[in-house]
Amino acid sequence: MTTPPPQGNPFAQGQQQPYGQPQGQAPFPQQAGQPGFPPPGAPVPPQPQGRKISFKTIKNIVIVLIVAGVAIGGFLASRDDANTAAVGDCMHRGSTNDNDPDLEVVDCGDAKAQYEVLAKVEGDFSGLTAQSKCEAEAKDFEYVYTETNGSKSFLLCLKDK
Repeated sequence: MTTPPPQGNPFAQGQQQPYGQPQGQAPFPQQAGQPGFPPPGAPVPPQPQGRKISFKTIKNIVIVLIVAGVAIGGFLASRDDANTAAVGDCMHRGSTNDNDPDLEVVDCGDAKAQYEVLAKVEGDFSGLTAQSKCEAEAKDFEYVYTETNGSKSFLLCLKDK
């Protein structure tokens, strides 16, 4: 009795199947959607990182908010200064210092109202020229207030309220 010859070329390379694998199938096939390893040659996506805010970032935000608050507060406080006064406004003197009386605009019905603005003249004036300018602008003035601030210099002619 003779044995039949083997199928195919037994000396060919790469034709031998691993043990336990049926012929015609690749060893260990990967199924679609299977977690674990990406297909060979595919880039590995980066791991999502949680967004963390550092103490330094929070500190910087707080500092910016404080600086902005001080700037806004200073602006709002300066809106009632003498440079915003207009004819007919009432003023309050916040200081007894004649060199810096700290005049601020107040409501004329307010108990703090001490002076009424009779005239406001833009420009830089000294003592005698300020007096003569107020005499020309408002005959019944009692006080002269001058502020020299570069291009924003002005003169206020005031009387008691």
